[in-house]
Amino acid sequence: MKNIAVVGTGYVGLVTGTCFSDLGNHVTCIDIDERKIQILRDGGVPIYEPGLEEVVRRNVAAGRLTFSNSYADGLHEAEFVFIAVGTPSGVDGEADLQYVRMAAETIAETMDHPLIIINKSTVPVGTGDWVADIIRKHQPAPIPFAVVSCPEFLREGSALADFMNPDRVVLGSLEREAAEKVAQLHLPLRAPIVVTDLRTAEMIKYASNAFLATRISFINEISTICERLGADVKEVAAGMGYDKRIGRAFLDAGIGYGGSCFPKDVKALEYMALINGAHPSLLRAVMEINRDQRRHVVHILRELLGTLRDRKVGLLGLAFKPNTDDMREAPSLDIAHILLGEGADVIGYDPVAMPVAERMMPNLALAKNAYELATGCDALVLVTEWNEFKHLDLARLRSVMKTPICVDGRNVYEPEVMREAGFIYRGIGRGYGGKVGDVTVTTATTPNGKVVVSNPNPNPTLAEGSTS
Repeated sequence: MKNIAVVGTGYVGLVTGTCFSDLGNHVTCIDIDERKIQILRDGGVPIYEPGLEEVVRRNVAAGRLTFSNSYADGLHEAEFVFIAVGTPSGVDGEADLQYVRMAAETIAETMDHPLIIINKSTVPVGTGDWVADIIRKHQPAPIPFAVVSCPEFLREGSALADFMNPDRVVLGSLEREAAEKVAQLHLPLRAPIVVTDLRTAEMIKYASNAFLATRISFINEISTICERLGADVKEVAAGMGYDKRIGRAFLDAGIGYGGSCFPKDVKALEYMALINGAHPSLLRAVMEINRDQRRHVVHILRELLGTLRDRKVGLLGLAFKPNTDDMREAPSLDIAHILLGEGADVIGYDPVAMPVAERMMPNLALAKNAYELATGCDALVLVTEWNEFKHLDLARLRSVMKTPICVDGRNVYEPEVMREAGFIYRGIGRGYGGKVGDVTVTTATTPNGKVVVSNPNPNPTLAEGSTS
């Protein structure tokens, strides 16, 4: 069992501390926010993450997980200290490192024995060196320490599973012995461990998130072209995904990415590139496409309704993704802002994020459920693909609406099903929506294990299985 301190009890810090305690270590989570610490001590959690509260309570009861607002208490017996504080976007898109600085200074002033200090927060390339300089400068007396970068790769909504079953663990340090000790800490996860230098590890995190954001913006640009040409982007993405060089992940067209990672990380990488003389044209295009997708939803509504003034529009979902209450950079914020600015009457509903919405969008009316939301609406926009929205009673939903318009921002529904239910339906990049050019493909496996594909489409090119 190792003694670990984690500075910060947000998504990354609380999940990291909780999971390490669940692996049998003694962990103290430190936060200067006394309200958060009190919530945790009372058996609650200050964030919504499926399964987290149960695991927190289990490890608190076992005596492996404690919470404190005192660095002295948290660092007293610690061998490892994870810095997991926020790094929000600054004015020009740069990562704001004020909380990292505060954590590093306080660790330096408090530590009374050698420590391995691990940057878990997403920080600009070069931050590990900077943290080391801060600690040396603020130590009352020289005490040995090492700095290791261990970037997080957690997805909100599945953070526990992501921590316990990572694709890889990335470690960066200028001190090999320190990196090996942190690697030992991660061995129970049975994942590949990549050990490199500090700056390369920091860059791996940014490059990974920027690439995933690029995939999303790519398929969204393709969706716009599909709309113009009458193709269905869902079928296009499925067809692309069978190519092993491409894969299917992050090829779901919609209203773009949001949350605490992709938006700020792409901005920060662009900023780092600019101030160091590079020309990040692709990153700029990724951000521009993402911004345009939100406006595209409003354009569709304007096209269908003629005018938005005095029209009632309901937003199904407010969080940036399902299984979280996080609304940072959520598409709902931009869509609601534009609609309200054009004189629309906007109402929202989310299964989990309503308390957050009340704080972030005080001018937005809120409903208690999807059916109350739809009552009297001229249009509904599906913003977040919560499971409960996938199984709504469509007849009931349509019956309470003033005009049965549905703009499906996540392509959850099938166009034909919605039209049969009486809706005027628009998805993102759905083209003809399966009405024209349908390709029905069925497969069967023969006794010798070969897969036979039957395609009844009369188009000879498709029937012959063209890959052009």
